[in-house]
Amino acid sequence: MAIPGIDQPETIQVDESIRLRKFDGIYEFALEWYQDEELVYLVDGDRTPYSQERLKRMYEYLDAHGELYFIEALENDTYRPIGDVTFWKEDMPIVIGDGAYRGKKIGQKVIASLVKRGRELGYDCLYVSEIYDYNIASRTCFDHVGFCAYEKTEKGKRYRFELKNE
Repeated sequence: MAIPGIDQPETIQVDESIRLRKFDGIYEFALEWYQDEELVYLVDGDRTPYSQERLKRMYEYLDAHGELYFIEALENDTYRPIGDVTFWKEDMPIVIGDGAYRGKKIGQKVIASLVKRGRELGYDCLYVSEIYDYNIASRTCFDHVGFCAYEKTEKGKRYRFELKNE
């Protein structure tokens, strides 16, 4: 819980088979996702797989700055983690770590749910600090939800979603 004065929900139901579950400090299972060099390249701009220590530092940082959730999919009556997302006004990093779930518009549904949360919290705007130009899937995901590029960065663009004009 990093957003001062705001209680993070234990879960957010995205649809009938996808939910967000509040980070509980258990993340060792996610190391496998961050061994995928292509995924790491899309997220960090280099292909160096994560160590357990780097994963720990990442999750500690994200948990300290926003509402950190694991994205979970319902399989055989049990929810299983397939990715992660962090929500705060200034950024919304998201990873679908399990390759079997990529390309199924889960990211769009998750982002749309977090836009709804932003509205509920009375935010006027949400931001994504940077999406690399070569990360087409992420750009498409945020574009489809309604985020717009507003500033060029060295490797990509910053995005925002205006909530106050709706």
